[in-house]
Amino acid sequence: MDTLSVAFLIAGLILLVAGAELLVRGAASLAAALKISPLVVGLTVVAYGTSAPELAVSVGATFSGQTDVALGNVVGSNIFNVLLILGLSAVVTPLVVAQKLVRFDVWVMIGASLLTYAMAWDLVISRLEGVLLLLGGVAYTAWLIWEARSEDFVSENNREFGAQEPGDSLARNIGFIVLGLVLLVLGSRWLVEGATTFARAMGISELVIGLTLVAGGTSLPELATSVLASLRGQRSIAVGNIVGSNIFNLFVVLGASGALPSGGVPVAASALALDIPIMVAVALACLPIFFTGYRIDRWEGFLFLGYYAAYTVYLILHGSRSEVLEAYAAAMLWFVLPLTVVTLLTVSLRAMRAK
Repeated sequence: MDTLSVAFLIAGLILLVAGAELLVRGAASLAAALKISPLVVGLTVVAYGTSAPELAVSVGATFSGQTDVALGNVVGSNIFNVLLILGLSAVVTPLVVAQKLVRFDVWVMIGASLLTYAMAWDLVISRLEGVLLLLGGVAYTAWLIWEARSEDFVSENNREFGAQEPGDSLARNIGFIVLGLVLLVLGSRWLVEGATTFARAMGISELVIGLTLVAGGTSLPELATSVLASLRGQRSIAVGNIVGSNIFNLFVVLGASGALPSGGVPVAASALALDIPIMVAVALACLPIFFTGYRIDRWEGFLFLGYYAAYTVYLILHGSRSEVLEAYAAAMLWFVLPLTVVTLLTVSLRAMRAK
């Protein structure tokens, strides 16, 4: 792989992060003027803003004919968001989960994940299915806006994003948003080009690159936002950012990727057999963990991190066609996963009895 490809990859990641930062900064200031509650800011402005790289990369990859990258980016980002970002945020400091999030938004994330799995069953996300996903995103966003008004928004939001200064004009905020979008589009193009070169040079499929390198790179804005929010004590922003990003990825990013090209987005058989089910399982795992005391403890954060490490090892073994892959997969399937299920059920039952 030549130096130019490496430069494209690094520059693409930098532009994506810088663009997302400008987009979120401008959008958050506009949200402050509209008096939207902190949780809704996390679920919409922050989540949608930090997920803009996924949208740019997946749609750009679809039009470039790199559909494995488009799908792998969405699925990989959702797995990355929960297991790595939410896990790391909980390790930094235990996270308190708003009851509203458990009662409604987590269920939307689970429902969207199951719906995506069902749509992918015939190995393609068709144009019609993409449109349906987009409509789901519109309906979810409209619902959030409808219930967004909150009396405690101003004080809480000022602690999270900083009070609006008199100089924070409408034109300046719109300028941040426009410049952020430009950087995101340019960065996504360079990132896809560099990632594709990596795949060809190393003999690794574009699907695996999308699930790991591209997904991790485009999720850097979520990582920075959630970890920083945890450190500052704004835990509703940290959790809302992840849940909102995952919903946005499925409804809007995957929906747009499927609706725009005439042939939709083909689904690789390996993604249907492993990666999409893992995405669904990760979404389902959030429910008992969030429900137990409406908090995510450090040990649960370490559990998420451990699973992401195990998933990454599997991808590496699969991509390199290692001889130990079958034994590794069997150990995960017959030992680690059942042990985790028993642990989560036990914790959930204890929490229910304590109420």
